[in-house]
Amino acid sequence: MAVNESVEHILDKEWEGKPLSEVVAASPAVLQGLTEERAEKIADALGAKTVGELASNKFVRWAQALATLADYEK
Repeated sequence: MAVNESVEHILDKEWEGKPLSEVVAASPAVLQGLTEERAEKIADALGAKTVGELASNKFVRWAQALATLADYEK
């Protein structure tokens, strides 16, 4: 599979050509800058063992919502 340029700077090099369905099922360690040790800490703290679980984690979503709302706060 060809490299999806939209994920080129998001995923570790060896994951760039994989189907996104495979990426979301993988450990967050596939994200650039996250080591396996940090991914384990995320799993321990948030219970998110995959990229998909991390993306749908309620605390992550709350933080994203607050950051978005803060951009529009008067």
